[in-house]
Amino acid sequence: MDLSQFTQAFFVEAVELLAEMEQLLLELDVAAPDAEQLNAIFRAAHSIKGGAATFGFTALTDTTHLLETLLDRARHGQLSLSAPMIDTFLETKDALQEQLTAYQAGKEPEPERVAQICAVLQQLAMENGAAGAAPGPAPAPAPAPVAAAPAEPVPQGALRIRFSGLSDSECDLLADELGNLGKLMSRTRSGDQLTALLETTCSPDDIIAVCCFVIDESQIDIAHEAVAGEPADAPVAEPSAAAPKAAPAAGASTAQAAAALPAAAAAAGNGKESSSIRVDVEKVDQLINLVGELVITQSMLTQAATMLDPVAYERFLSGLGHLERNARDLQESVMSIRMMPMDYVFSRFPRVIRDVSAKLGKQVRLDTYGKETELDKGLIERIVDPLTHLVRNSLDHGIETPEQRLAKGKDATGQLLLSAQHHGGNIVIEVSDDGAGLNRGKILAKAQQQGIPVSDGMPDDEVWQLIFAPGFSTAEQVTDISGRGVGMDVVKRNIQEMGGHVEISSREGRGTTTRIVLPLTLAILNGMSVKVGEEAYILPLSYVIESLQPLAEHLHSITADGHVIKVRGEYLPLIELHRVFDVAGAQTQPTQGILVIVQADDTRFALLVDELLGQHQVVVKNLETNYRKVPGISAATILGDGSVAFIIDVSAMPRIQRAQAASAAALAGASRMDAIAA
Repeated sequence: MDLSQFTQAFFVEAVELLAEMEQLLLELDVAAPDAEQLNAIFRAAHSIKGGAATFGFTALTDTTHLLETLLDRARHGQLSLSAPMIDTFLETKDALQEQLTAYQAGKEPEPERVAQICAVLQQLAMENGAAGAAPGPAPAPAPAPVAAAPAEPVPQGALRIRFSGLSDSECDLLADELGNLGKLMSRTRSGDQLTALLETTCSPDDIIAVCCFVIDESQIDIAHEAVAGEPADAPVAEPSAAAPKAAPAAGASTAQAAAALPAAAAAAGNGKESSSIRVDVEKVDQLINLVGELVITQSMLTQAATMLDPVAYERFLSGLGHLERNARDLQESVMSIRMMPMDYVFSRFPRVIRDVSAKLGKQVRLDTYGKETELDKGLIERIVDPLTHLVRNSLDHGIETPEQRLAKGKDATGQLLLSAQHHGGNIVIEVSDDGAGLNRGKILAKAQQQGIPVSDGMPDDEVWQLIFAPGFSTAEQVTDISGRGVGMDVVKRNIQEMGGHVEISSREGRGTTTRIVLPLTLAILNGMSVKVGEEAYILPLSYVIESLQPLAEHLHSITADGHVIKVRGEYLPLIELHRVFDVAGAQTQPTQGILVIVQADDTRFALLVDELLGQHQVVVKNLETNYRKVPGISAATILGDGSVAFIIDVSAMPRIQRAQAASAAALAGASRMDAIAA
C-alpha cells in the first residue's frame, strides 16, 4: 500500500516533537529532574519511533530506539543525568532532524552519521550499566506499580483492547482497523466504550501508533489476554511506562500496522476532541488572494455608487455599506489565519545561546517578552536568520566573559533579552544585551580605514549605522561565530526587503539594543493615496506623521534645486515626488501643493504632492513578479476605479534624491567643462 500521501503528516508532527524535546531538555534540571518533563521527552521519542517504524524509516527507528532506552531508564531513576549526557541527547536530536530532512527529500540518511550517533548512544548506555543496545529494566521498583509484561509480543497470544469516549463513526472505524491488524475474535459496545479481543502479532505500540491517528492515546487501554493457563487480564504497560524493547523489525506487525494506517489517518480530523486542522499554506495564500480580489471588486462598486442618487437608491447603498463591512471583516479573519506567534522564532534561541555561550566560555541568561505577539507567517520565517545573526553577534561581541564582567562590577551572568510587541500597524522586535556596548572610537577608526566618509562630530545614531556597511567589523580576531564583517549588511537588507527598518541604540559599558520594525503583514496595507500630476500613488500610513500646506516664509533654498521646510522649529528636507518619478503636469510650487511629513529610518522629511485623495486599506501586489523592480516603488495595488497605483518605498526617497542631485551636479560640471573647452 502506498503510504507516501501520509508521510508529510508524520514529518510535520515529528519536527514538532523534536522541537518540544529540545525545549524540555534545555529546561531540565539535571540535579533534580522533573518526572513530568522526563516522561514528556520519552513520549516524544517514543512517538517518533512508532511512526518511523510504520513508514519503514530504519535509521530513524534505530536511533530513536536507543535514545528511548536511555530516556526510559532515566525516568525510572535507573540512570543519573549529567550535563554531558544532556549534550549527547541534544546532539541526538540534531541527528534525528538530519535524518528527517533526508527522508523528507526522498533520500537515505548518511550511514556514517547514523552509525556515529548510534555508537555514541550505545557507549553512553554501556558506561551507565546498560547491557546491550536494548537493556531490560533494573530490578529496582518503578515509581508506579506496573504488573510485569513480556518484553516481546506473545506470538500466539491475544490482546484485550478497550477504547473510551468514542463516537459511533469512531467505533466502526476502529473495529475495521483492528481487523487489518490481526484476527478480531470479539467486539463489545457499551455506551461510548468499545472492547475488542484481538489475536495479532502486532505489539501494543504498533496498535497505539495506528489508533492515535483517530483518537488520543489516553482513550486506549491494552491488556494481555492469557493463553493456556496464564492469569487473565494481566495489564500490559502502556508505551509511556513500558520497558524498552528491541527496535521493531520490518516484519508482519509493521506491515499490518502500515496497511491500517491510511484509513485511520483519513479519519484523523473526525474526533470530537479535535480543535484544529492542518491546511497547506498554498491553500491559505489562494484564499487570501481571492479575498483580496473581492475587496478590490467591492471598492469598485463603492466608487461607482458615488454617482447614484442616495434617495432613489437608499436600499442599494445601505446593502453596499453592509457588503463593505463584511468584506473588511472577512479580510481580517482570513489574514489572521496566516498569523503565527513569535514564540515560533524565540523558541529556537535557548539552544543557540547554550551552545555558543559554552563555546565562548560565557554565562548568559535568556529572557523573552511578548512571545504571544503575532506576525505573518511569511515574515516570521524570514526573520529567523536576521535574528539569529543578531543574537550570535551579541554573544560574541557584546556580552563579556564572567571574569571581565566581575571586574566591571557586573553580575557574572550576562542577560540577553528578546522582545516583541505591536506598535500601530507594525511589530517591533528587540534584541538587547547588558554587555560592553558599541565602541564609538573603534567604529569611526575602522570606517576611516575602509574609506567611509566620517567625522568626529557625527551623532551616535549615524555612527551605529556604520556597522551595517558591507565587510565592516571591529573584531580583533575572526572566529567561527563572527568577525568576518559578513552578515550585518545582509541583516539590514533582508529587513528592508520585508518593508521594515533597523535601529540601534548603545551605551558603552552598559549594552546594546537592536530594534527591528516590521509591518504585520505584506498582503494588506493601510495607505494614504496622493495625486502627483495625473498619477496616483500610495504612501504607507505607518510612515506618515502629518500633512500641511506650507507658507512661503517657511521654505528655504539650500541649493539651486534643494529646499528645506521649517516645521515647528525643525528644518526638514523637501523631496518633490514629481522630480523623483519624472511626472509631467505636476504642481512645482510647494506653496501651491501639499507637504506630507514622513519618517523613515529615524529620518523625517517632507514629500511634495499635488493633493490628498484619501485613506485606504489596499491589497498589495508584487511588482517584481508581474513586471520588474522599479527604484522608489515597493509594490502596486488596484484602486476602486480599476486603475493601478504604485506604493512608494518611503525609505528609499532620500537616497534617490541624493543620487539624482549628484547626477545633476555631475552633468552641470561636465557642461561647464565643455563650455570652457569651447
